[in-house]
Amino acid sequence: MFILRNAPLSPDVAFIDINDIQRPANWLRLASVEEREAAGITEVPDPKPYDQRFYWGYDADGALIPKDHAQLVEQWTNQTRTTAGTLLTPSDWMVIREADNGIAVPADWRTWRETVRLAAGSKVFEIQQTTDTAGLAAYVTGADYSAWPSDPNAPVAVDSEEG
Repeated sequence: MFILRNAPLSPDVAFIDINDIQRPANWLRLASVEEREAAGITEVPDPKPYDQRFYWGYDADGALIPKDHAQLVEQWTNQTRTTAGTLLTPSDWMVIREADNGIAVPADWRTWRETVRLAAGSKVFEIQQTTDTAGLAAYVTGADYSAWPSDPNAPVAVDSEEG
């Protein structure tokens, strides 16, 4: 990352250096280290990335600053329930049809809908069992959280070796 006057300097953007010289947008990419230094530009390592869903950034000692755990638990609990609702909504008409006309929801769909509700309940339970932001982040970014049951009409993956 390039710094000019204690502020980040974007590549491919024109700027005025410390000598009041207007530099074109491609100048940073073409200039040598010596030319950048003469223009008052220093290069520093890019800041370490962090997951903005869970952290505010780094403190002066380089430690992550976690967001409030209780608020995150509430947020991810709501998000999980919303995801489950989004998965179930397209098949709600079958439940309504059964209530209105007595035409039963197919067994595979009934089972799948229950599996989605159970998965959501399990995910909410695991979220609420976390005791800190790091634990919540580890669970939510892991494979278990992102896995949801496939609906009965989802195409079945074919193994290319059996093809």
